[in-house]
Amino acid sequence: MLPHEMSRLETYALDLLRTRRKHWSLPQPFYTEEAFFEIDMKHVFGRQWIFVALSCEVPNPGDWITVEVGRDSIIILRDNDRQIRAFHNSCRHRGSRICLEHQGKAKRLVCPYHQWTYDLTGELIRTRYMEGDFDRSEFGLKPVHCENLSGYIFLCLADEAPAFDKFRADLEPFIKRQDIENAKVAYTQVLHEKANWKLVMENNRECYHCASNHPELLRTLAEFDDPTDPRVDPKYVDLMRRKNEEWDAQGVPHGPTDPNIRYRAVRLPFIDGHQSMTLDGTLACRKLMADFTDYDLGSVRMLSLPNNWNHLLSDHMMAFRVMPISAQETIVTTKWLVHKDAVEGVDYDVEKLTAVWKATNDQDKELAEWNQLGINNSRYEPGPYSAVIEMGVRDLIQWYTDELEVSLCDTLGLPPPAVSTAPTERAVYTPPPGRAPAAAPAAPAE
Repeated sequence: MLPHEMSRLETYALDLLRTRRKHWSLPQPFYTEEAFFEIDMKHVFGRQWIFVALSCEVPNPGDWITVEVGRDSIIILRDNDRQIRAFHNSCRHRGSRICLEHQGKAKRLVCPYHQWTYDLTGELIRTRYMEGDFDRSEFGLKPVHCENLSGYIFLCLADEAPAFDKFRADLEPFIKRQDIENAKVAYTQVLHEKANWKLVMENNRECYHCASNHPELLRTLAEFDDPTDPRVDPKYVDLMRRKNEEWDAQGVPHGPTDPNIRYRAVRLPFIDGHQSMTLDGTLACRKLMADFTDYDLGSVRMLSLPNNWNHLLSDHMMAFRVMPISAQETIVTTKWLVHKDAVEGVDYDVEKLTAVWKATNDQDKELAEWNQLGINNSRYEPGPYSAVIEMGVRDLIQWYTDELEVSLCDTLGLPPPAVSTAPTERAVYTPPPGRAPAAAPAAPAE
């Protein structure tokens, strides 16, 4: 797209944002049009910190993986000092892709086209037939902002990355004890969903749909988990109080994190004495993660916009990554992690480990694709989000529209708008006359 065409598109998108009703779904082009996909890749995925990988995927010096973010292929590697780095996967000679596979191991990165060679810090160290005043120091690989948050690898493609310090300080206590450096990926699921990435994320940020669509998930998770909500089972409120006291005594963080519209983390217990997110509620892996000795740690539910949610348990954990590939296509990758010394077939069974979220992911894929098909309809109009059950969706779309408006204004040379930072307040739920709270709609988030 030519610059003047993008400028006109950005002006149109800004106009649409400013006419949108707050806490309603987005106008149709934001979910359907390739031009708006380009806007998302430039102004959201091109400027925000995005989750891409886990440090245990590159455990040793020379290990590398690649990730695709829109048109950009990125190399993530561990150098000889064990630092994790990221570079654009494009040779500085004539632009050829360097790493052609998804993962590998190398002492140096060698372009397959003309054999320009780079060390693990991205420095160009060898060329052929480049003479005269050619200065190799000017042709290192283009670095990408990279942060390792206790094993979670985040990238930012922007020239200047947003601050990361508070994000790290708030989430690190929940992640650090999982000791991801000493974990391994036991299973990876990759789903190609025919739905806009925002619909995938919207679906994850509410459980309005859970009772009628996720029987496996609700075997271990409470349908309602906010102790101030009248729909919560009083027995679960008492369980949360008791577990929080236990976790305080053990020094185990349970949160939640301070109110924030972009990320959150909270540790919650399982229901009915269950120990893990399995179909029968028993442990999925007999060797606990890190140095845990207590198997009854519930799960840390962690969110990071725009593309990541997680469940961190004592015996395993799951990290979910959302990557847009077109206006109506999204890749959803789920990784199940266990302790690196856990032995498949002895300590864990892959089928048991993955059953709950394989089923849930398949169900969510179908729901998101139905949602996309309906939005493609010529009569689609934005609709309101519920203030008592879809607070997470309201926050997600508010964050998205705020950040997009700021970025568009910056690009177009307009004054910056105000930005929301705190989650929207939950409306008080009042059961209909004669109906018990337990009969209300499903939980606020998966």
